[in-house]
Amino acid sequence: MIKKLLVIGPSWVGDGVMAQPLYRRLHERHPGLELHVFAPAWTLPLLARMPEVAKSHLNPFGHGQLRLRERWRTARALHREGFDQVVVLPNSLKAALIPFMAGIPLRTGFTGELRYGLLNDTRELDEHELPTMVERFCILAENDRHGLPRPIPHPRLISQAPAQRAVAERLGLSLEKPVIAMCPGAEYGPAKRWPARHFAALAQALSERGYQVWLFGSGKDEEIGAEISRLAGGCALNLCGKTGLDEAIDLMALARLAVCNDSGLMHVAAALDVALVALYGSSSPDFTPPLSDKAQIVSLNLECSPCFERVCPYQHTRCLEDMLPERVLQACLNLIAATAPISPTPNMATPS
Repeated sequence: MIKKLLVIGPSWVGDGVMAQPLYRRLHERHPGLELHVFAPAWTLPLLARMPEVAKSHLNPFGHGQLRLRERWRTARALHREGFDQVVVLPNSLKAALIPFMAGIPLRTGFTGELRYGLLNDTRELDEHELPTMVERFCILAENDRHGLPRPIPHPRLISQAPAQRAVAERLGLSLEKPVIAMCPGAEYGPAKRWPARHFAALAQALSERGYQVWLFGSGKDEEIGAEISRLAGGCALNLCGKTGLDEAIDLMALARLAVCNDSGLMHVAAALDVALVALYGSSSPDFTPPLSDKAQIVSLNLECSPCFERVCPYQHTRCLEDMLPERVLQACLNLIAATAPISPTPNMATPS
């Protein structure tokens, strides 16, 4: 009998990428599995590029919104799907409510926020045994007494060449020069964002070496994208807010290299197997590292970092201010030299 399983997916783009190895492992454990994911709208383009996911369901509930009557209606719709099991990735009480209301027989997840009863297949989280988020996701595919198979394969997103060409043509983008993708935003807060003037100086240095620079981000990043483009004297094309996540994925797949803050787009670049320079300030790569064999991390490792604060508690953000463009440029050049050259024509990222 084919197993039908639902995953309550994460709310952040980066976490959504890091859940893909879990989906792969679930298929390994349950041949013929029909896997569905319940997730917020902004993460659905990720699921569309994961062949492990048969169907996605929109999670319309924002952070802090209870809306019990609407949750009941959503649960009834999911009940009609006839799921055998649900795996709940978020640790909140609200994330476990809908699976319980939907009457899914086996409800798996970590204990937390008084979820006893709502979940009936609970796991205690050992943070030392499972230091990274991807490990914590993947262990939920195993039996309670079964160890986690390692190494965990890196996340992979599929990007098809026709889609890449179509979005490049729509935006009038030339592929004559190799592309450097830069992702200057970070949804969490300014303590994770490398300064705009540093991005601009790096864009100028890379432009002098024959690369074109594309800036990626959401509508919230339009202002910083415009500032970088202005400071770079036109050496950086601001695409922030001009694409949805689906188009950004396809355009980033064309890049020779990506330079990213610790953000959701950093994990997207890693999952596309694009060479990646990852910039860490207030956060730490120990918990959410770029999952790629082509990544180089740049961090100053100051005494006050990682603090994991949205805004620098000392009001200086030296962990990023003192990360000079010359240092990041050298990391870019080292990585370009260490990775096989990629033609500036459209390519396809394929799963391992």
